[in-house]
Amino acid sequence: MEFDLKKTLEALLLSTADPITAKSVVKIFARYNQDISETQDTSKGDDYDEIQAQLMPNLYTFNQVREALVQLTDEAEVQDKAYRIVEGPNGYQVVTAPQHAEFVRLLRGQPRPMKLSSAALETMSIIAYRQPVTRGEMEAIRGVSIDSALNKLIDLELVYVTGRAELPGRPIQYGTTDKFLEFTGIKDLDELPASDVLSNHQIDEWMRRSDEPEEVISDEDVGLKKELKSDELPLDEKFIEIDWQKENTESDAAPGKIAD
Repeated sequence: MEFDLKKTLEALLLSTADPITAKSVVKIFARYNQDISETQDTSKGDDYDEIQAQLMPNLYTFNQVREALVQLTDEAEVQDKAYRIVEGPNGYQVVTAPQHAEFVRLLRGQPRPMKLSSAALETMSIIAYRQPVTRGEMEAIRGVSIDSALNKLIDLELVYVTGRAELPGRPIQYGTTDKFLEFTGIKDLDELPASDVLSNHQIDEWMRRSDEPEEVISDEDVGLKKELKSDELPLDEKFIEIDWQKENTESDAAPGKIAD
């Protein structure tokens, strides 16, 4: 029987609820050939030839297995199968397609998934982009208490305590968990959307300025072109301004009179 890589991978994914990595699949294929070879050594005659035919003609590389997994992922989406193959932080696994999730929930007798409040989502976003971050830093950014939202995120195992900051009082720091990656559908934090607003440098600068006296905001601070004074204008723009002033002076002159 001819070996089919994608069907074999699909069978492996359907056989377990645990994530599977391309690296672990390569090891499985190597063990398979090893087991066949050991059986072959103890066999004779017709059994020998039959076992020889079961050997994989070649061992697949990590890149070949990963490419096949990506193809399976795309096929499940394009063909709108009852399941999807997703890549999480710990590997690939089969999950129920979103449109069938409600039926599976009722079959298992599970409660409806709880939605996060806007306060919890905002707090989780701050932790995701700023981690490790302290409670005080989160409250300084949001401007309100985050006790309820933070406790909710910890209960849902989306956030956990990472340690203590090297600050007076050694405040506790928080970070996101692997379950957070599964919740957001990304495999690592590098896939988070880029955000200049929530970058560490931008927020640190904003918090520093908030403790300083207010300063006058110039056009350049908000991205507008600086308005030059007449003595700062280039030579050709000065002539344009002089001509414009002359025209206005002539238009304001009384009828029958010539402006000076």
